[in-house]
This record gives sequence, structure tokens and C-alpha cells, in this order.
Amino acid sequence: MADKLKVTLVKSTIGAIPKHKKTVEALGLRKLNKSVELPNNAATLGMVQQVRHLVKVEEI
Repeated sequence: MADKLKVTLVKSTIGAIPKHKKTVEALGLRKLNKSVELPNNAATLGMVQQVRHLVKVEEI
């Protein structure tokens, strides 16, 4: 199991509900097609699961 996740914003949050917009921002994603490396833990996985239709996730 990888200890880091690479999360990339692939869909705009313009039409998303406010809770999802805040979750994407809390993940550190500000612009489309930008990526962040996050620890692979339960908190991060829960946030990614909530906005799975907006992001792409890779294990690194």
C-alpha cells in the first residue's frame, strides 16, 4: 500500500454543491488540472471519496 496519494482536479467545481467545493479546497486543489500529494490515511480517503467525480487519484 502506498503511503502517498497524488490527487488531481479534473472537473470544475462551478456547478458543484458548496460542501464539495469546500472539500476540494481543503484538499489543497485550487485550479483545474493541478495536483497535490497527500498522505494515504482515512481522513484523506474520506475526502477523496466525497468528491470522487471531480478528481483523479493515483498511488505513489
